[in-house]
Amino acid sequence: MTTLGFRFTIDGVHDETLVVREYQGEESVSDSFSGPRERVYGFRYQIELASRNADLAAKQIVDKTALLEVIQNGEVTQHVHGIVRHFSKGDTGHSHTFYSVTLVPALERLSLRRNSRIFQEKNILDIFKILFQEMNITDYVFSVKRECALREFCVQYRESDLDFFHRLAAEEGLMYTFTHEKGKHTLVMTDNSEGFVPLGSPVPYNALSGGHMTTPYVSTMAEHYQSEVSSVLMQDYSFKKPDYNFAQSMDGADLSYQLSDYEHFDYPGRFKDDANGKAFSQIRLEYLRRTTHTASGKSNDARVQGGVRFELKEHIDAAMNREWLAVSVSHQGSQPQALEEAGGHGATTYANQFTVIPKETLWRATPQPKPQVDGPCIATVVGPKGEEIYCDEHGRVKLHFPWDRYDQSDEKSSCWVRVSQGWAGAQYGFMAIPRIGHEVIVSFLNGDPDQPIITGRTYHATHVPPYILPNHKTRTVLKTQTHQGEGSNEIRFEDQSGVEQIYVHAQKDQDIVINNIHRESVGLDSHRRVGRHLYQMITENVHRLVGKSVTEEFGQDHHQKVGRNVVQRIIGKLSQFISGGIIQKIEGAWVAEMTASEEKKIGANQRVEVNNESYLKAKKVILDAGDSLTIHGPGGFVKIDKGGVTISGTKVKINEGGSPDKGTAPTMVKPDETNKPQEPEAPDRRG
Repeated sequence: MTTLGFRFTIDGVHDETLVVREYQGEESVSDSFSGPRERVYGFRYQIELASRNADLAAKQIVDKTALLEVIQNGEVTQHVHGIVRHFSKGDTGHSHTFYSVTLVPALERLSLRRNSRIFQEKNILDIFKILFQEMNITDYVFSVKRECALREFCVQYRESDLDFFHRLAAEEGLMYTFTHEKGKHTLVMTDNSEGFVPLGSPVPYNALSGGHMTTPYVSTMAEHYQSEVSSVLMQDYSFKKPDYNFAQSMDGADLSYQLSDYEHFDYPGRFKDDANGKAFSQIRLEYLRRTTHTASGKSNDARVQGGVRFELKEHIDAAMNREWLAVSVSHQGSQPQALEEAGGHGATTYANQFTVIPKETLWRATPQPKPQVDGPCIATVVGPKGEEIYCDEHGRVKLHFPWDRYDQSDEKSSCWVRVSQGWAGAQYGFMAIPRIGHEVIVSFLNGDPDQPIITGRTYHATHVPPYILPNHKTRTVLKTQTHQGEGSNEIRFEDQSGVEQIYVHAQKDQDIVINNIHRESVGLDSHRRVGRHLYQMITENVHRLVGKSVTEEFGQDHHQKVGRNVVQRIIGKLSQFISGGIIQKIEGAWVAEMTASEEKKIGANQRVEVNNESYLKAKKVILDAGDSLTIHGPGGFVKIDKGGVTISGTKVKINEGGSPDKGTAPTMVKPDETNKPQEPEAPDRRG
């Protein structure tokens, strides 16, 4: 005869009279729902108790570890170890007080913590270890074959630690279950069937109603098939490969009993490389097809627990005698004879109902919705100590978000975050890198907290605009700040009526390159000040048209070199004052024609040397020498001085012989006409 009993103990509670009246237990691979509201995180047991002690209090029981044991034929066949999540105290009878507790895994403690934070350069197993450590969960095992990739940037955003855990586990295809011992329960995470614990011996099948067996058995077993998604196509985008869609397509196996046209398409697929894309697409397909072949049954074997692999034997359909994985199990136990005042009617009973899948099928967890960022966020640009600007080759920067309590506001605060620019082409467009300390507006692609992008910048109380407002509300300003120094560059537009202005300030250099024509039109005056040198190089012509005067002043020298001719036409006078002298060398002829007088006054000497002929013709020639006048030739000379007139020569002839030499009159050349300068073009005002 089979004997059956249940025992429940709570750590720290020494009550020998505490007995189990009945219990309902739900178990599953990963999380599931029991009814419309209750969510089961691996297991959840509702246990009804009775005790002669009427003074049990919540502080003795709630959040304490406890153990439920199923005893068959004198042996403990099932341990359920967990923590007491819920405790209630009921009525007190003749000799017993009724209590109720809910037993759940320690993992459920993560549901009571909600957080927003950033994990960087960690895979999900590293992240899980941090979550477990924070809740002092030390009993866990990772049985994972596929290497989980490092995540550059992974955000827990306004979600509980447990929801975050489930979301990441489902993305990577990790399933979990629990193994139970007398003093602990161990979380087992796996991505393969071999990670689930097998029963030590097969479970027999017995469909005979009222049949007697000395060992537990499966009493009913039904196999189910249904059509599901036949293929999965997922795509994503990365700015590092903008022309590549990362499309990954996976087809289901064993489509013999359904159409193959049921495609599941999703974008974005939450991956940025082909390796993860293939894995995530395969995981999604396995999740969508996990119910294509299932079986359900009933048994009285308490060893059949969620996440346990067992082999069925002795079924009349040989195909059913195979290894199955229990993905959900409901347990019921009743022990009415535990209470004396209840009369002890009825035997102790245990039963379970289960859903199983073939061992080869992977029961991928249900993908969890990713938190959506409802709108833009405010963040601050950060970087290494001592830096003013910190970016990478793509112009991305690091950010500190106000909701991230863990970062140190340095270069490790976030991943590199892209910056939206006003115009962005292939090596052309607009570029302004947000600097350390700047406040920026951050949006999130598809609302995904893992994909921030800077879409704006804002002033605040300590970073104020460049000009006082509203005093200068008519100014549109582009003003920079010198990096590692003092000063700024600026372009400013003033739109106040009557004082409209465009102001340009360069802290150091200004370089302008114009590949074709430069046109300027100044309606009134143009003023230009150069603090040092002015250098100009004009490869062809200069045309200057001055309506009135040109006034120039040179503080020192004025040097000119003309490659060909200088042509000047002066309608009025040419007035020159030269204090240091004139030095000229004319390698050709000097021809001058004066229509009026030429007058010269020389304060010292005048010396003229003519290599050939010197010819002077006038109606009247007057030579007036204050001291002496000398005419000297090859045959003698004439000298007039205060002592008289001296004539000396080889032979002096007066009114006899010879004739005067005749000079050559000057040949006059008409000056070249000046070229009229070309008028400048007006600026192009095309709208």
